[in-house]
Amino acid sequence: MKESAYRLPQRYSFKSIWRITLPILVALVMEELLGMTDTAFLGRVGEIELGASAIAGVYFTILYMLGFGFSIGVQIIIGRRNGEACESGTGFGAIGRVFWQGVWFLAALALLTMALSYVLSPPLLRGLLRSENIYHAAVVYVNWRIPGLLFAFMTALFRAFYVGTRETGSLTWNSVVLVGSNIFLDWVLIFGHFGAPAMGIKGAALASTLSEGISFLFFVVWAFFTSDRKYGLQKMVGPVWKELRQMLSTASWVMAEYVLNISVWLLFFLFIEHLGEEELAIANIVRSISEVPFVFSAAFASTAATLVSNIIGEGHPEGVNPVIRRVLLLCAVTMVPLVAVFALFPHQIIGLFTDIPSLIEGSVPTLWVMCAATVLTLPWNLYLQSVAGTGNTRICLRFDAVALAIYAVYCTVIIGIMKSSIAVCWTADGVYALCIWIQCALYIHRKKWGGKTI
Repeated sequence: MKESAYRLPQRYSFKSIWRITLPILVALVMEELLGMTDTAFLGRVGEIELGASAIAGVYFTILYMLGFGFSIGVQIIIGRRNGEACESGTGFGAIGRVFWQGVWFLAALALLTMALSYVLSPPLLRGLLRSENIYHAAVVYVNWRIPGLLFAFMTALFRAFYVGTRETGSLTWNSVVLVGSNIFLDWVLIFGHFGAPAMGIKGAALASTLSEGISFLFFVVWAFFTSDRKYGLQKMVGPVWKELRQMLSTASWVMAEYVLNISVWLLFFLFIEHLGEEELAIANIVRSISEVPFVFSAAFASTAATLVSNIIGEGHPEGVNPVIRRVLLLCAVTMVPLVAVFALFPHQIIGLFTDIPSLIEGSVPTLWVMCAATVLTLPWNLYLQSVAGTGNTRICLRFDAVALAIYAVYCTVIIGIMKSSIAVCWTADGVYALCIWIQCALYIHRKKWGGKTI
């Protein structure tokens, strides 16, 4: 059937897409408030703490992306199984088996990553950072943040289940619990309230770790009492290597792609750190602000990946492009006005993250560049996740590798050699996104993904 003759079912209407996306969006916005809360609080402690939290935060995120990337692969598989089961009316129990294989893999991965991090992180950060003050603060943050990996991995897996089955309502409540506990614990542990010592950057890391533990417990209780028994989530399934190996054939490429994707930020901050502590603090502020429009993009991208996987599972690959266009339109309608507010009121927005006048003034030009780059490259993440939704996760890694190579050369020239202003340096973000977008759009348009099974 030709794409032009295919009519999307009602479950792929704009209203349905928005109903799926909204809880994901709220969840991601709330979770981003973890990092933004740390930045807002530490911005009132000092430049060293603010800069160190940027480096250490991105470093931790790279480790987290190992598990999160695997969970996205699980989400794609669950989406395909859900589409197949919806079409045939049977087979929903396969989703529970996928979930439990993910539990065993991610638990082992978290414990291994935590052990290696405690041994390798200090010497690795020592070799990457020039400032002695930034180094010591970053090591403290990482050591107190690492225990949260196990909770974060499990939470990501629950999200994969709910997004893959298009039952996203629980994400909102979980995020309220996560962020509410983090804000309270940040206030108590960073500045010292209710008899607790003022722990500074150590308190910020500990607060995030404890909040993720609370978030994980919420999902366990919620899933036990509310998830539909047809999925088999309540019935524990032991590790089965054959099934796990099949999952890894899809998920491993997403893991590598996500780690590579977030490594872009670490590379950027390492370049900026060599320019100075104030420049690093400005970069952290603008990065925190940029995460707000990014989570809108990420929410719609997650929806696109799930819907693409579902519609292919239903046997209608000709619906892929229409679905992507609908999701992209909704993404643009919500993101562009938000970015416009940031551009029109830069001092007020930046003032939420720091009360240091020099940092506020220095951040304004960079914020404007960030806003322009965000609008110009709006579809990049959505297209990247749509490609992953087709099941060909390996090619996503290739696209990211090409973009990162171009990005690294660009950063070397404008930051390492030319020593450009932080505002000019931020154009690198747009270059990276544009490279991803072009490759993914061509891939989707050529329809070489037809017939891919997972």
